[in-house]
Amino acid sequence: MSATAKDTIKDGIVARRLIYLAPILFFVVVSGYFLWGLNPERDPRVLPSVMIDKPAPEFTAGPLAGTAVPGLATADLKSGQVTLFNVFASWCIPCRAEHPFLMDLAQRGEVAIFGLNYKNKPEEASAWLRDLGNPYTRIGTDEKGRIGIDWGVSGVPETFVIDGTGRIRYRHWGPIDKDALERTILPLIEELRG
Repeated sequence: MSATAKDTIKDGIVARRLIYLAPILFFVVVSGYFLWGLNPERDPRVLPSVMIDKPAPEFTAGPLAGTAVPGLATADLKSGQVTLFNVFASWCIPCRAEHPFLMDLAQRGEVAIFGLNYKNKPEEASAWLRDLGNPYTRIGTDEKGRIGIDWGVSGVPETFVIDGTGRIRYRHWGPIDKDALERTILPLIEELRG
């Protein structure tokens, strides 16, 4: 057998080995990408907001029909007190999950909670609040979602902490839970009061 034939056979063996290694290499690269994405600093729930430390957008939202709660406007957020601005909808399952935490917070009286009924029929939202309780001091209606767009709302629920001058100081995407309330939201409210 000539040296050229031996080299051809060796090249064929190397090529076959590379073909078998390709899926393994592909798996390693894809696995590395997914592990990189699981880094806690890349939490998909933590969406940056360009609204932080900026004044709340100008808006006026009429009251929610079927409730005795007044409507909501930007001027209400400049009352000198820290407020929570919660964007909700009756069709939103995570809103239902966070609702007991909002009710508890409202009963404690630690902060005024203002609600924005987002892309929701008023009669459905008012029935939902009658069934679950109403934690809101004021509620505005945003059936078409235009106010939500100005606030940068990407889905419901979303909650904003507003300082006494009407500046957005924090945005919480997703349902509020005990951990978010005790570790982030309530300490920030206390800090802003001081």
